[in-house]
This record gives sequence, structure tokens and C-alpha cells, in this order.
Amino acid sequence: MNSPARDIATVLSQLNRVILGKDHQIRLCVACLLARGHLLIEDIPGVGKTTLAHALARTLGLSFQRVQFTSDLLPADVLGVSIYDRETGKFHFQHGPIFAQLVLADEINRASPKAQSALLEAMEEHQVTLDGQSMPLPEPFFVIATQNPQDQVGTFPLPESQLDRFLMRVQLGYPAAAAERELLRGIDRRDLVNSLEPVIGADVLSALQQHVLDVHVAPALLDYVQALVAHTRNTSALTGLSPRAAIGLLRAARAWALIAGRDAVIPEHVQEVFASVVEHRMRQRDSGPAAVARVLEAVPIP
Repeated sequence: MNSPARDIATVLSQLNRVILGKDHQIRLCVACLLARGHLLIEDIPGVGKTTLAHALARTLGLSFQRVQFTSDLLPADVLGVSIYDRETGKFHFQHGPIFAQLVLADEINRASPKAQSALLEAMEEHQVTLDGQSMPLPEPFFVIATQNPQDQVGTFPLPESQLDRFLMRVQLGYPAAAAERELLRGIDRRDLVNSLEPVIGADVLSALQQHVLDVHVAPALLDYVQALVAHTRNTSALTGLSPRAAIGLLRAARAWALIAGRDAVIPEHVQEVFASVVEHRMRQRDSGPAAVARVLEAVPIP
């Protein structure tokens, strides 16, 4: 049986062969899934958001469904629908694409708020309620959503309740010159993704998620996390972080520590994941790297 460090290294190695020159962003994505969180990848079209989601599903050996969010998408297109069978005189439920271990909500902000809301219960409670019946979703269950910048034509901003369901938001950005040259000279990324084989399975992923919970957190580290959260609540220019955000921040820091090969969280681990966990939650009043940097600068490390 492989050690957690070896399993994680194998996952990162395969992903870095697909998405070139983005090691830090890939580590954030893996940390998000290890922390049992949902992931929002936001950037302009064409930088590899969908490719990364496909690569994650194949590398982790998870069942995968993709939903292309459009302005005419209905909740039933995501959740499923009951169909009447004339022969039996009964309704049979036709499962929607939400019933997969990893669901890609592609260009989620191109759908109307009504269609976006179809994901709320699934992301929070890992179940779907239709016709008064609750149906559990597969485990593990992740939503990876891609999003175009809000200033692009045909987008609907995600409401705060939807944004808060995503543990982390990651931006890929343009590749460096050397990585872009390799992309131009190499094989098509879609062909490369289709050739990927799983390097771990759902059982190994579940074990890694359990290892995340075993990472030690000292009382002084909890003081630091609480101080960061309290600072956002006491600053009028910021939207204060909720208890859910605080719990998510700690889980993400634990996952980052596991990826780094540590058995305990240190303040630097919190700082590495802080922007990805909180920036999309503070965006309504004062967003961006500058706002995050000011919070980290204002709160001293214990």
C-alpha cells in the first residue's frame, strides 16, 4: 500500500503533464478535493479550465458527468425528471448528470439563477430532493464549476449563497512562455486527457481525505485562524467570513499540509490557501489580491 505522500505525488505528476506550468494552482485544486470541498475555476476562455476538470476526474478514477450551462438550461436538465411509463402506469425517475462522483458545471455563470440553484442542495447535503423524495448522491461527490469573468457578455453573477458552497476559487492565468511553447509543439491536450489512466481510485481518495482530518492543529494555529476571520468581520470594507468559511479555511490548510508532507498545520499553510478560500466570499465589497494581502498583513502570526 502506497503512502499518502506517494499517492499525492503521483496525482500531481500526472496533472502537471496535462496543465503545464501551473503547479501551484494544481496543488490548490487537489487540496480542495482532499478537503472534501467543491471547486470553482474562474478565468477567460481557453486557458485550460475544462481540461483540468477532465484530467482530475480521470486521474482520480471517479465517475464523471459534464453539464454545459446555458441560458435555457432547466433544473431538470441537471437533476433529472420523472417519466410516465404507459405500460406500467407508473412514473420512473430518469437520473440527471448530477448523479456522478465528479460533476463538471461548465460555464456555470452562463445559466440563469434558477438553473444555478439546482446545485445548492446537492453541494451542501450530497442529496437531491425531487417530488418529495430525497435521493443520496454517490460518494465521494464533487462539483467542479468553471466560470468566465463577469464582465463578459452573457453571464449571470453567482449569488453569495452559491459562491459560499465552493470551498476554493482558483484562477489559472496565462501560461509562461516556455510552457506555452511546449503546448504549441506538443500533442493536443484533449487527446492527452483521453489517454490518461486513473492513478488512484475512490477508495484511496477517501483514505487520503481521512488523513487530512488526522493532520494536527495546535491551539495557537486555531487562534491565528480565528484572528483572521475576526479581522474580516471587524473591517467595514470587507464582507465578514462566516463560520462555514472558517471551517473550510482550516480544512484546506490541513490538506495543504498533507500535500507538503507535514503532519501538522503551520501558519504558512493557512496563508497559502487563504486567498483561494476567502477571496470569492469577500468580493461583493472589496475583492482581489490587495484585500487579501491587507488581511494577512494586519493579523500577526503567533
